[in-house]
Amino acid sequence: MDVQRLMPGDTANARLWDAFVQTCPQATFFHRSGWQQVIAEVFRHHTYFLFAREGETIKGVLPLAHVNSRLFGNALVGLPFAVYGGVAADGVEAADALESHAQVLAQRLRVQHLELRNMDRRHADWPTQDLYVTFRKDLLPQEEANMLAIPRKQRAMVRKGIKNGLASAIDDTVDAFFALYADNVHRHGTPALPKSYFRTLQQVFGPDCEVLTVRAPDGRPLSSVLSFYFRDEVLPYYAGDDTSARELAANDFKYWELMRRACARGIKVFDYGRSKQGTGSFAFKKNWGFEPRPLHYQYCLYQRDAIPQNNPSNAKYKLLIATWRRMPIGLANWLGPFIVRSLG
Repeated sequence: MDVQRLMPGDTANARLWDAFVQTCPQATFFHRSGWQQVIAEVFRHHTYFLFAREGETIKGVLPLAHVNSRLFGNALVGLPFAVYGGVAADGVEAADALESHAQVLAQRLRVQHLELRNMDRRHADWPTQDLYVTFRKDLLPQEEANMLAIPRKQRAMVRKGIKNGLASAIDDTVDAFFALYADNVHRHGTPALPKSYFRTLQQVFGPDCEVLTVRAPDGRPLSSVLSFYFRDEVLPYYAGDDTSARELAANDFKYWELMRRACARGIKVFDYGRSKQGTGSFAFKKNWGFEPRPLHYQYCLYQRDAIPQNNPSNAKYKLLIATWRRMPIGLANWLGPFIVRSLG
């Protein structure tokens, strides 16, 4: 089994890579080759997109990026800014070859750890972080059936949004979305990703990256979500809302509209994405009738003794979060990209 690196600009192998990803059951939207361009151009991280080849046939892929930060450590990650990652392979031999190559690469780069964001546990003896879960559910073929599948209290919130005269539309740009998103993360005390990142996502992934925005009857943007489409799945990934969104049930209406539109275009799976256990977003997704599925982020530790905890739940970031909330949003939006690029 020959393991090679997909080099930037290698369009021939990129096409073979994406053709494999489209058919491999283990692959996700985050295994697409376009992420190499996104991560390199926006965040300036070195990428190592590995693929296993047998003859002329790709048998597996493993997208990785080297994230080296004074604040958050030195790591080889599969894949930063993705909730799913790790190996997608056709068989054990290809998977093992890719992981072995990744471990050699990690030690050559002298990183503190290798992180693979697996959906399923692959190695019983690797340190594993079980902080996150994902929420996935099959969509029913009929719109009304999906409405009735929402638990009663949550369904009432959706109907409240409809009664309030809210309307949804697909936006061609990320402008309205970014204003809501940046304000939202600022209120939570975390740095915003740069606007250029979202523009690049649209550029690279085209119609598979879509922004849906909910507006009040007067046209004012209330809530917005940027979603990814992959095969027969929709994944709402980044979202933002106005402070008045909760009172008007705009968030509830937003996700129903995304679900309704996905159903109309034949999408079969609604992937509500990752949440930390015990958080508000975890409870919100449970209220929709989705059941959590544990994610298994697995590590090889080289120059550290424990799994890194670079997330807002870590108590050592409490003061930083409080300070960020008080910072003027203009300054936060300027400074945020320099910090968040190393969080991934």
